Amino acid sequence: MDYVSALVPPVVMAVFFIGLIVTIVKSQGGANKAKEDAFVDAALARAESARQDSRGTED
Repeated sequence: MDYVSALVPPVVMAVFFIGLIVTIVKSQGGANKAKEDAFVDAALARAESARQDSRGTED
């Protein structure tokens, strides 16, 4: 019976890992993709703007 208790944790971790991968793959794309892409683009634009503003004030 020791072999069962030795195998349970890796099996449980494998099941959760597979579930995580399936969830990640299913959540890619879809109806929210455009909204998520727009949010990332806006965040990158804000960061770039802040970086350029900080360069301009050093002079």
